[in-house]
Amino acid sequence: MLLIKTNRDTLLKPLQTVTGIVERRQTLPILSNVLIQQDEEKTSFLTTDLEIQIKTSAAKDVSAKQNFSLTVSAKKLQDILRSLSSDAEVALTRQDDHLQVKSGKSAFNLQILPAEDFPQIVEESKSDILVTLKQSELKKLLHHVQFSVAQQDIRYYLNGLLLLIEGKHLIGVGTDGHRLAYIATDLDNTQNKQEVILPRKAVFELSKLLNDSEDPVNIEYFQNKIRFSFSDIVLTSKIIDGKFPDYNRVIPTKNTKLFAIDRLIFLQALQRVSILSNQSEKFRGVRLIVSKDNLCIICKNNEQEEAQEELEINYADESIDISLNITYLLDLLNNVDNETVHCAFENANSSVLITVPGNNEFKYIVMPMRI
Repeated sequence: MLLIKTNRDTLLKPLQTVTGIVERRQTLPILSNVLIQQDEEKTSFLTTDLEIQIKTSAAKDVSAKQNFSLTVSAKKLQDILRSLSSDAEVALTRQDDHLQVKSGKSAFNLQILPAEDFPQIVEESKSDILVTLKQSELKKLLHHVQFSVAQQDIRYYLNGLLLLIEGKHLIGVGTDGHRLAYIATDLDNTQNKQEVILPRKAVFELSKLLNDSEDPVNIEYFQNKIRFSFSDIVLTSKIIDGKFPDYNRVIPTKNTKLFAIDRLIFLQALQRVSILSNQSEKFRGVRLIVSKDNLCIICKNNEQEEAQEELEINYADESIDISLNITYLLDLLNNVDNETVHCAFENANSSVLITVPGNNEFKYIVMPMRI
């Protein structure tokens, strides 16, 4: 039975949209599959890992008369379509418990699992709060904080991004307990306070799928999940149940010793000295010695090797000798695009506050470390 006959890209594009959350090895084999459904209007593609669900759709193939619903290996189907030329015509045919993918003289038979066995996150119709903003604004917000989210931390609430609505602001906060990134963006309307912790995987997937455009994205908050709707894509995620740390207590307010530095020059100097840091260690330290109009950057390793850079800065306050995790500095400088960054200190034992000029809504805090 012929299901679809269309151009390769008509199938590949929506399939690529939903396969990012699919793991090849699953405890439930059906979770490696994509649910493909066709009705009178469209062909939809849906995947889930039980925590996140992504759905998108394509216009229905006019030559296909048959409505259907089936699940098939998402990665295998994607790899097959990728292997074909972009202008190839593809036919999907159902043969009992197999789906045949045929293009020219190439034919592939994939196993089908029943659509009724495919687990889906229950979609609720009425949300507690709905906010709308530009896709580019949400993408920028995620980009500025997602690198600070913890990975597999025993404090499970740190393995996600705080997404907080407060008044006319949408706030994103990521922390791993040693550094914290904070950014806020304006909303059109004042909203009731609402906060969720969005899982790390959902944050990175959402960041990939959003466009740098002024097209809207709707964010709907529910009791135990959150839904993002944009560009024919619906991403639904369960939220992490836990209390996010009070980030306001972490943001320094007394850091009066300040210098500005060219982001690219600072980044390149850190990249050079990092060559001689302890590459195998998770916490790679770098010494920053701030003195009159001078920044000295020093890295050492266990072999007693040392790298040193000196940069000119405009600084007239007292000298500070502080050690930080160099990876945390590199993460920031690689993920902001401003020409200049501001570094503010209180003393060698206090957190460093890094900001960018012209944006009071972004803050990056790094805790000092002992080397």
